[in-house]
Amino acid sequence: MNKRPYLVDSHCHLDRLDLSKYDGDLDVALKKAKENNVGQLLCVSIDLEAYPAMLELVRPYPEVSVSVGVHPNQSECEEPTVEGLVKLAQDEKVIAIGETGLDYFRSDGDLDWQRDRFRVHIEASRQTGKPLIIHSRNAREDTLTIMENEQAEEAGGVMHCFAEDWKTAKRALDLGFYISFSGIVTFNSAESLRDVARKVPLDRILVETDSPYLAPMPFRGKPNEPAYVLHVAEKIAALRSLSFEEVAEITTENFNRLFTG
Repeated sequence: MNKRPYLVDSHCHLDRLDLSKYDGDLDVALKKAKENNVGQLLCVSIDLEAYPAMLELVRPYPEVSVSVGVHPNQSECEEPTVEGLVKLAQDEKVIAIGETGLDYFRSDGDLDWQRDRFRVHIEASRQTGKPLIIHSRNAREDTLTIMENEQAEEAGGVMHCFAEDWKTAKRALDLGFYISFSGIVTFNSAESLRDVARKVPLDRILVETDSPYLAPMPFRGKPNEPAYVLHVAEKIAALRSLSFEEVAEITTENFNRLFTG
Protein backbone atom coordinates (compact mmCIF):
# COMPACT_ATOMS: atom_id res chain seq x y z
CA MET A 1 0.00 0.00 0.00
CA ASN A 2 1.35 3.42 -0.86
CA LYS A 3 1.72 6.28 1.59
CA ARG A 4 -1.66 7.90 1.01
CA PRO A 5 -3.95 7.69 4.08
CA TYR A 6 -5.81 4.43 4.28
CA LEU A 7 -9.55 3.89 3.99
CA VAL A 8 -11.94 1.70 5.94
CA ASP A 9 -14.50 -0.37 4.07
CA SER A 10 -17.07 -0.09 6.84
CA HIS A 11 -19.43 -2.71 5.42
CA CYS A 12 -18.59 -5.71 3.25
CA HIS A 13 -19.45 -9.41 3.03
CA LEU A 14 -16.11 -11.11 2.49
CA ASP A 15 -17.63 -14.58 2.71
CA ARG A 16 -19.83 -13.77 -0.29
CA LEU A 17 -17.30 -12.15 -2.61
CA ASP A 18 -16.94 -13.33 -6.18
CA LEU A 19 -13.31 -14.47 -6.04
CA SER A 20 -13.27 -16.07 -9.48
CA LYS A 21 -10.83 -13.50 -10.88
CA TYR A 22 -8.54 -14.16 -7.91
CA ASP A 23 -8.57 -17.96 -8.32
CA GLY A 24 -10.80 -18.20 -5.28
CA ASP A 25 -8.16 -16.67 -3.01
CA LEU A 26 -9.34 -14.12 -0.45
CA ASP A 27 -5.70 -13.22 0.24
CA VAL A 28 -5.42 -11.83 -3.28
CA ALA A 29 -8.64 -9.81 -2.98
CA LEU A 30 -7.44 -8.27 0.28
CA LYS A 31 -4.06 -7.51 -1.27
CA LYS A 32 -5.87 -5.67 -4.07
CA ALA A 33 -7.80 -3.73 -1.43
CA LYS A 34 -4.54 -2.71 0.26
CA GLU A 35 -3.19 -1.53 -3.09
CA ASN A 36 -6.26 0.75 -3.24
CA ASN A 37 -5.50 2.15 0.24
CA VAL A 38 -8.01 -0.01 2.13
CA GLY A 39 -6.40 -0.73 5.49
CA GLN A 40 -9.39 -1.84 7.59
CA LEU A 41 -12.55 -3.76 6.81
CA LEU A 42 -15.74 -4.68 8.68
CA CYS A 43 -17.17 -8.01 7.51
CA VAL A 44 -20.88 -8.01 8.24
CA SER A 45 -23.05 -10.95 9.29
CA ILE A 46 -26.44 -11.60 7.70
CA ASP A 47 -27.42 -14.91 9.35
CA LEU A 48 -26.37 -17.14 12.23
CA GLU A 49 -25.98 -20.27 10.10
CA ALA A 50 -23.14 -18.77 8.04
CA TYR A 51 -21.67 -16.75 10.89
CA PRO A 52 -19.22 -19.36 12.31
CA ALA A 53 -17.65 -19.99 8.89
CA MET A 54 -17.50 -16.25 8.18
CA LEU A 55 -15.74 -15.64 11.48
CA GLU A 56 -13.16 -18.36 10.87
CA LEU A 57 -12.59 -17.14 7.29
CA VAL A 58 -11.48 -13.72 8.47
CA ARG A 59 -9.90 -14.61 11.80
CA PRO A 60 -6.36 -14.75 10.32
CA TYR A 61 -6.61 -11.13 9.13
CA PRO A 62 -5.98 -8.53 11.86
CA GLU A 63 -7.27 -5.74 9.62
CA VAL A 64 -10.73 -7.39 9.40
CA SER A 65 -13.35 -7.07 12.15
CA VAL A 66 -16.83 -8.60 12.13
CA SER A 67 -20.39 -8.00 13.23
CA VAL A 68 -22.94 -10.55 14.39
CA GLY A 69 -26.62 -10.41 13.49
CA VAL A 70 -29.41 -11.45 11.15
CA HIS A 71 -30.48 -9.43 8.10
CA PRO A 72 -34.16 -8.36 8.08
CA ASN A 73 -34.87 -10.32 4.88
CA GLN A 74 -33.61 -13.66 6.22
CA SER A 75 -36.86 -15.53 6.86
CA GLU A 76 -35.99 -19.23 6.95
CA CYS A 77 -33.14 -19.09 9.42
CA GLU A 78 -32.21 -19.38 13.06
CA GLU A 79 -33.96 -16.58 14.87
CA PRO A 80 -31.64 -14.44 17.01
CA THR A 81 -32.18 -13.91 20.71
CA VAL A 82 -30.77 -11.15 22.88
CA GLU A 83 -28.90 -13.71 24.96
CA GLY A 84 -27.47 -15.46 21.91
CA LEU A 85 -26.27 -12.26 20.27
CA VAL A 86 -24.73 -11.01 23.50
CA LYS A 87 -22.82 -14.28 23.88
CA LEU A 88 -21.54 -14.29 20.29
CA ALA A 89 -20.54 -10.64 20.59
CA GLN A 90 -17.98 -11.50 23.27
CA ASP A 91 -15.51 -12.67 20.61
CA GLU A 92 -12.69 -10.15 20.23
CA LYS A 93 -13.32 -9.90 16.50
CA VAL A 94 -16.89 -8.64 16.99
CA ILE A 95 -17.21 -4.86 17.06
CA ALA A 96 -20.85 -4.40 15.97
CA ILE A 97 -24.37 -5.86 16.08
CA GLY A 98 -26.16 -6.43 12.78
CA GLU A 99 -26.86 -5.92 10.11
CA THR A 100 -30.37 -5.43 11.32
CA GLY A 101 -33.32 -3.19 10.58
CA LEU A 102 -36.35 -3.33 8.32
CA ASP A 103 -36.80 -4.09 4.63
CA TYR A 104 -40.29 -3.80 3.19
CA PHE A 105 -39.00 -3.98 -0.39
CA ARG A 106 -38.08 -7.67 -0.45
CA SER A 107 -40.51 -8.88 2.23
CA ASP A 108 -44.28 -8.49 2.35
CA GLY A 109 -47.29 -9.57 4.38
CA ASP A 110 -47.34 -9.33 8.18
CA LEU A 111 -43.85 -8.13 9.08
CA ASP A 112 -44.17 -8.03 12.84
CA TRP A 113 -41.42 -10.66 12.93
CA GLN A 114 -39.05 -8.19 11.26
CA ARG A 115 -39.87 -5.48 13.73
CA ASP A 116 -39.50 -7.87 16.68
CA ARG A 117 -36.12 -9.05 15.36
CA PHE A 118 -34.97 -5.44 15.04
CA ARG A 119 -35.88 -4.83 18.69
CA VAL A 120 -33.86 -7.90 19.71
CA HIS A 121 -30.78 -6.50 17.99
CA ILE A 122 -31.21 -3.08 19.57
CA GLU A 123 -31.41 -4.61 23.03
CA ALA A 124 -28.33 -6.77 22.35
CA SER A 125 -26.51 -3.65 21.19
CA ARG A 126 -27.48 -1.77 24.34
CA GLN A 127 -26.37 -4.64 26.56
CA THR A 128 -23.00 -5.11 24.85
CA GLY A 129 -22.31 -1.46 24.09
CA LYS A 130 -21.44 -2.46 20.53
CA PRO A 131 -22.91 -0.22 17.81
CA LEU A 132 -25.73 -1.18 15.49
CA ILE A 133 -25.43 -1.61 11.73
CA ILE A 134 -28.86 -0.65 10.41
CA HIS A 135 -30.37 -1.63 7.06
CA SER A 136 -33.55 0.19 6.03
CA ARG A 137 -35.35 -0.07 2.72
CA ASN A 138 -38.87 1.21 2.02
CA ALA A 139 -39.32 1.37 5.79
CA ARG A 140 -37.88 4.70 6.87
CA GLU A 141 -40.67 5.74 9.24
CA ASP A 142 -40.94 2.41 11.05
CA THR A 143 -37.15 2.06 11.22
CA LEU A 144 -36.68 5.43 12.87
CA THR A 145 -39.69 5.06 15.16
CA ILE A 146 -38.39 1.75 16.51
CA MET A 147 -34.93 3.24 16.94
CA GLU A 148 -36.42 6.11 18.93
CA ASN A 149 -38.78 3.95 21.01
CA GLU A 150 -36.13 1.34 21.84
CA GLN A 151 -33.44 3.88 22.82
CA ALA A 152 -31.08 2.83 20.04
CA GLU A 153 -29.10 6.00 20.70
CA GLU A 154 -27.74 4.40 23.88
CA ALA A 155 -25.46 2.18 21.78
CA GLY A 156 -25.32 4.26 18.60
CA GLY A 157 -24.38 2.94 15.20
CA VAL A 158 -24.60 3.57 11.50
CA MET A 159 -27.29 3.79 8.84
CA HIS A 160 -25.55 1.56 6.33
CA CYS A 161 -25.76 1.95 2.55
CA PHE A 162 -27.82 5.08 3.03
CA ALA A 163 -30.16 5.87 0.15
CA GLU A 164 -32.87 7.98 1.78
CA ASP A 165 -33.60 11.72 1.89
CA TRP A 166 -32.15 14.46 4.08
CA LYS A 167 -35.12 14.44 6.48
CA THR A 168 -34.44 10.77 7.24
CA ALA A 169 -30.71 11.39 7.60
CA LYS A 170 -31.37 14.28 9.99
CA ARG A 171 -33.53 12.12 12.28
CA ALA A 172 -30.81 9.46 12.39
CA LEU A 173 -28.13 12.06 13.03
CA ASP A 174 -30.22 13.49 15.86
CA LEU A 175 -30.07 10.04 17.47
CA GLY A 176 -26.28 10.15 17.25
CA PHE A 177 -26.01 7.77 14.31
CA TYR A 178 -23.49 7.91 11.49
CA ILE A 179 -24.39 7.83 7.78
CA SER A 180 -22.53 5.45 5.48
CA PHE A 181 -22.40 5.95 1.72
CA SER A 182 -21.93 3.13 -0.75
CA GLY A 183 -21.44 2.95 -4.50
CA ILE A 184 -25.01 4.22 -4.94
CA VAL A 185 -23.73 7.77 -4.40
CA THR A 186 -21.78 7.44 -7.69
CA PHE A 187 -24.79 6.38 -9.78
CA ASN A 188 -26.03 8.88 -12.35
CA SER A 189 -29.57 8.60 -10.97
CA ALA A 190 -28.57 9.42 -7.38
CA GLU A 191 -28.48 13.23 -7.38
CA SER A 192 -30.82 13.48 -4.38
CA LEU A 193 -28.50 11.19 -2.42
CA ARG A 194 -25.50 13.29 -3.42
CA ASP A 195 -27.33 16.26 -1.94
CA VAL A 196 -27.52 14.37 1.36
CA ALA A 197 -23.81 13.56 1.11
CA ARG A 198 -23.07 17.28 0.81
CA LYS A 199 -25.03 18.02 4.02
CA VAL A 200 -24.06 15.27 6.47
CA PRO A 201 -21.57 16.60 9.04
CA LEU A 202 -18.08 15.45 8.17
CA ASP A 203 -17.62 13.84 11.57
CA ARG A 204 -20.55 11.49 10.87
CA ILE A 205 -19.67 10.16 7.40
CA LEU A 206 -18.51 6.61 6.63
CA VAL A 207 -17.80 4.90 3.32
CA GLU A 208 -18.46 1.29 2.36
CA THR A 209 -18.80 -1.11 -0.52
CA ASP A 210 -21.51 -3.52 0.68
CA SER A 211 -19.57 -5.87 -1.58
CA PRO A 212 -20.27 -8.04 -3.45
CA TYR A 213 -23.30 -5.83 -4.13
CA LEU A 214 -23.76 -2.29 -5.53
CA ALA A 215 -20.44 -1.75 -7.28
CA PRO A 216 -19.73 1.96 -7.85
CA MET A 217 -19.21 3.61 -11.18
CA PRO A 218 -17.36 2.68 -13.38
CA PHE A 219 -17.97 -0.93 -12.27
CA ARG A 220 -21.75 -0.75 -11.86
CA GLY A 221 -23.37 -4.06 -12.73
CA LYS A 222 -20.25 -6.07 -11.95
CA PRO A 223 -19.37 -7.86 -8.69
CA ASN A 224 -18.24 -5.40 -6.04
CA GLU A 225 -15.17 -5.81 -3.82
CA PRO A 226 -13.50 -3.86 -1.00
CA ALA A 227 -10.90 -2.32 -3.32
CA TYR A 228 -13.68 -0.26 -4.91
CA VAL A 229 -14.42 1.76 -1.77
CA LEU A 230 -11.75 4.08 -3.16
CA HIS A 231 -14.28 5.27 -5.77
CA VAL A 232 -16.89 6.03 -3.11
CA ALA A 233 -14.37 8.09 -1.16
CA GLU A 234 -13.31 9.96 -4.28
CA LYS A 235 -16.94 10.85 -5.02
CA ILE A 236 -17.46 12.13 -1.46
CA ALA A 237 -14.28 14.18 -1.81
CA ALA A 238 -15.55 15.76 -5.01
CA LEU A 239 -18.96 16.52 -3.51
CA ARG A 240 -17.44 18.16 -0.43
CA SER A 241 -14.59 19.96 -2.26
CA LEU A 242 -12.06 17.99 -0.24
CA SER A 243 -9.00 16.00 -1.18
CA PHE A 244 -9.03 12.22 -1.17
CA GLU A 245 -6.52 12.36 1.68
CA GLU A 246 -8.88 14.46 3.79
CA VAL A 247 -11.81 12.11 3.20
CA ALA A 248 -9.67 9.07 3.98
CA GLU A 249 -8.48 10.58 7.25
CA ILE A 250 -11.95 11.81 8.25
CA THR A 251 -13.82 8.58 7.51
CA THR A 252 -11.17 6.40 9.11
CA GLU A 253 -11.23 8.54 12.26
CA ASN A 254 -15.03 8.35 12.27
CA PHE A 255 -15.00 4.56 11.94
CA ASN A 256 -12.55 4.12 14.77
CA ARG A 257 -14.43 6.55 17.01
CA LEU A 258 -17.71 4.68 16.45
CA PHE A 259 -16.57 1.08 16.49
CA THR A 260 -13.32 0.87 18.40
CA GLY A 261 -13.18 4.07 20.44
